[in-house]
Amino acid sequence: MNETTFTKSKTFELTLTALFAALACISTMVIQIPTPTNGYVNMGDCFVLLAGFILGPVYGGLAAGIGSMLADIFSGYAYYAPATFVIKALMAVAAYFVAKYMAKLIEKASFANAAATVSAAVVAEIIMIGGYFVFAAVFLGSGLGAVAGIPGNLVQAAFAIITAPLLYALVSKSLKISLKG
Repeated sequence: MNETTFTKSKTFELTLTALFAALACISTMVIQIPTPTNGYVNMGDCFVLLAGFILGPVYGGLAAGIGSMLADIFSGYAYYAPATFVIKALMAVAAYFVAKYMAKLIEKASFANAAATVSAAVVAEIIMIGGYFVFAAVFLGSGLGAVAGIPGNLVQAAFAIITAPLLYALVSKSLKISLKG
């Protein structure tokens, strides 16, 4: 977990992990815009990225993977659940490491956290788009037909790239956390 004003107890970290898993699950399920490729666009990636930024690679990855996987199971997309767990966990891990790296790289700039979180969100969303493409093409047997899922994933990615850094900016100020820590 990043530097915070909170006590860094295991209980607190596990509680935040459960909270972010629930947020990822609920935000994925609340608004689902169906796509022609048997998937849906949702708001869950915003909390997947926030979990990585705030909780770090281990707890953030677990929260993102578990919460998003549960949303698939509860929404009738259980066949996507294993892929979703891996893809969303990788997204949170990548978001954490890219954001930390970028924040250190440009730490003197006043916009360091914003640039770091946007850069990290872009990398994580590329993982999402590529991950679901590979899963649909190889494991679901869609082959090149999996390209049809990319536009819906691009819409979801764009939403997360915009909202997650904005929410992180609000949360980081109130919790006094920083990517530079």
